[in-house]
Amino acid sequence: MSVHTPAEYLERARAENDSAVLHRLARCPYPFVWHALAANPATTPDTLLELSTARDSVWNDNRLLRLLAEHPRADRTVLRAVRDAVADRLAEGERPYAAVLVLAARTELAEAEVRRLGALRGASARLRGRLDRCLALRTHPVRHGP
Repeated sequence: MSVHTPAEYLERARAENDSAVLHRLARCPYPFVWHALAANPATTPDTLLELSTARDSVWNDNRLLRLLAEHPRADRTVLRAVRDAVADRLAEGERPYAAVLVLAARTELAEAEVRRLGALRGASARLRGRLDRCLALRTHPVRHGP
């Protein structure tokens, strides 16, 4: 893997299909590359799990956690790691609200596992209301039509 510039890292993270290469890219220092990896459908759960511990800035971290929670290959292990990272951020006073709501829609996690995020220090009343609505959709999906 011969990558030298940030742009080359980004292009590789977006287009690569080889899981070993994608895993090596997860160790680069650029959060925009982490985001691209988290959006790449070829990224495997082990790489997603590694990315769940990456830290840069509040904005980049929150975006990464949302992308990881949305990833189609994120299994229960990855989603629990994302949930734990989100819980840590909430306890620190950060607002990874988008990731909380995506996690609420993921049925791989039990409702109680996600609901506890609403009780943490950084969770606002508005987030708790939206979290309740998202969790309610799991058991009572909205029906369209007759």
